[in-house]
Amino acid sequence: MTTATGPVAHRRRELPWWSRFINVLGPMIMIVALCIVMAFAQPRFFGVPNLMIILHDMAIYMVLGMAMTLVITARGIDLSIGAVAALSAVVMAMLIKDGGWNAYLAMAAAVGIGLVCGFVNSVIITRIRVPDLLATLAMDQVYRGIALVLAAGTVLAQFPDPIPFIGRGRLFDTVPVSAVVGILALLLGFVLYNYTFIGRYAAAIGGNKESAILAGINVVRHKTYQYVLMGGAAAVAGILLTGRLNAVQATVGQGFALHTIAAVVVGGTVLFGGRGTMVGTLVGVTLLSMVTNAMVMLRFPFFWQLVASGVIIIASIGFYSYMLRRDNKDKEDF
Repeated sequence: MTTATGPVAHRRRELPWWSRFINVLGPMIMIVALCIVMAFAQPRFFGVPNLMIILHDMAIYMVLGMAMTLVITARGIDLSIGAVAALSAVVMAMLIKDGGWNAYLAMAAAVGIGLVCGFVNSVIITRIRVPDLLATLAMDQVYRGIALVLAAGTVLAQFPDPIPFIGRGRLFDTVPVSAVVGILALLLGFVLYNYTFIGRYAAAIGGNKESAILAGINVVRHKTYQYVLMGGAAAVAGILLTGRLNAVQATVGQGFALHTIAAVVVGGTVLFGGRGTMVGTLVGVTLLSMVTNAMVMLRFPFFWQLVASGVIIIASIGFYSYMLRRDNKDKEDF
């Protein structure tokens, strides 16, 4: 029996327009639904002051989400980012308070600490071959412990103007400086992911590590790039948080990893690697920040905010999985 080919054959069905946006469609629908609900429940939600608050809250997770998208796309994960942020911030604070350093030099040193932490993580993962999850979970304890030893249980507060400005300053008395930092970080991530070898190789490694090695990709080197970038992003997040509070202690950043991973996965980056999106990360961060803000405005208890975040994560991933199955089925209809 022969199989017909050419124009008379059974052709692949034209894929629907939404297949190109499948990874962000679910969270975008949720954002629209949330906006409709808040338009009736609390119109102040759409006021410029509140929108700026949402942007301000998104800033840290835009920075962290940019780097985490690359890490997860390459089938990695980093649970140590909260501790890295705390350690970097504590070192920065001590350099200013005890060492008399200039604020800009101290911030640069903090980023340097983050880069070193990311490099240490990469060495443990790529050279000692400890799985990413276990390696970063263990190093989270190490970095947190070092931060606690250095801070000695004290709260360091009242920093020179550049630090509060970057954390809670406003441009034109309206736009949060922290939001500008977050947007610039995501733009950098977008360029890295879509227009450089860093993004292409991350997707290749996450899609099939063995094939990537056979194709000549230096997996060790590129995993190192990703974790070093993640460490630097965590340090920037620590600086932003310190500036926001104008204070720091060694226990800050404990929820960074979970919230960042949630935002990245909700935005459509596949947790098991091979496929990611910076635009989706922005959508995921926006959705989670808007939900938190809406529940605060509606005076929901904090614990219900956690429940809502969990439901959103499950709903977004479920919707994404369903649409992906539909998409794959359409591709197979030949």
